[in-house]
Amino acid sequence: MHKRRSRLLLTVAATLAAGLVLAGCSGAGGGAKTENGKTVVTFWQQKFEDYQQAWFKKYVDKYNASQDKVKIDYQVVPADTWPQKLKAAQAAGKSPDVATTNYGNIAAGVVNGQFAQLDDLMPAKAFSDIKDNVKSFVSSDGKHYAYPMLVEPSTVLYYRTDLAKAAGLDPASPPKTWSELLEWAKKLTNGKVKGMTIASVAADLGWSSWGLQYSACGHLPINDDWSKAQATEPCFGKLADFYKALYKGGYMPQQPKVGYADATPYGQGEVAMMADGSWAVGQLKNDFKDMVAKTAVAPFPSMDGSSNKTTATLGGWTLTVDAKSKAKQQAADFINYLLAGDPEIMADFFKTSGFSKYTVRTSVDEALASNPEASSDPFMKIISEQVVPNGKQEPGYPWDISLAFGTGIESAMKGSADVPTSMKTANDAINDVIQKQSLAGTAPKQ
Repeated sequence: MHKRRSRLLLTVAATLAAGLVLAGCSGAGGGAKTENGKTVVTFWQQKFEDYQQAWFKKYVDKYNASQDKVKIDYQVVPADTWPQKLKAAQAAGKSPDVATTNYGNIAAGVVNGQFAQLDDLMPAKAFSDIKDNVKSFVSSDGKHYAYPMLVEPSTVLYYRTDLAKAAGLDPASPPKTWSELLEWAKKLTNGKVKGMTIASVAADLGWSSWGLQYSACGHLPINDDWSKAQATEPCFGKLADFYKALYKGGYMPQQPKVGYADATPYGQGEVAMMADGSWAVGQLKNDFKDMVAKTAVAPFPSMDGSSNKTTATLGGWTLTVDAKSKAKQQAADFINYLLAGDPEIMADFFKTSGFSKYTVRTSVDEALASNPEASSDPFMKIISEQVVPNGKQEPGYPWDISLAFGTGIESAMKGSADVPTSMKTANDAINDVIQKQSLAGTAPKQ
């Protein structure tokens, strides 16, 4: 579900450029439509893994069978045609009543009046059940404009327990600091097997390092109101030094065949450790089953070893109601049923996912705790209890800022320029984006 090729987020500033289009043509929806005396609520789901379509259909069918006055018209839209189809529907005044929306698009949609406010449409207990560090992902000025479905931490440490033992390392005590991780990577580099794989090109570094930026500095390389770059702070230089040490030490592939999000090099035994998102759990279970028993996970190390510091941002998906839907209440009732109602419904989703996605609700955590499959899963407990609670929201600023910072890290990592020069170049590029896109003062309010 992560769909990392969609990482170029539709953010506030990017959407403001098309603000008149989005704000003016958020569609009327299909809520006014009736069929056999039932109000038809259109639900567009962006296509994800096959098991997810089956899961959505299962519960849409159950919901429809329970309703006398409402019918959910469920439609799956391929990811590569989603933006064009949604824009065309908006222009024609036929936006879906309910749609899957990722966290990075919520703030932009709120600014442009795209989403209905849900607080008056859903029970208060639905929102109190959302975990505290996720509530801000779907809210603005204290009001909720989406209901979250799941989170996927962007950065988890995966490591081979058998290779760790062979190298004289204790698999029960994984590295806690960046310096310890470098030492592990050095000891695990053996012949054709590299010690570590991590992002190494700007496009991947731009988003996969967000959590490590928080770990290094406690904030991102732009100030809170988006008026000034902060990439030249010494702590960001230490982050660049960390990547450089991995690369220049020869502890990681110098020319990786796949991007950060793909666990294939680890699954094929080419590396002993991997930085990857939680979605890699699903890939290992599906494609590299023999590797699962040899693998352990841990929170990615923080710069100083603090266990409560952010090292991962949390991506994921929500359901939203179109602001001009004629069936807002019926649409919200469906969302309440599917995502906010009986915890066993979402527990079933996480089971179906192979426990590679993580819940945003306290009650679903409790339901999973009593599920033998969930409690015995070798990865779920650590990721859900030690990674997710410290995760932060993905930034809502334009992708150009993340790419500028990622370009700086790649430059320092590979020696195209020294660390101070690389960070200054990134800083200048971020300030240029701020000026050209008039970002100062536009950061969304939470």
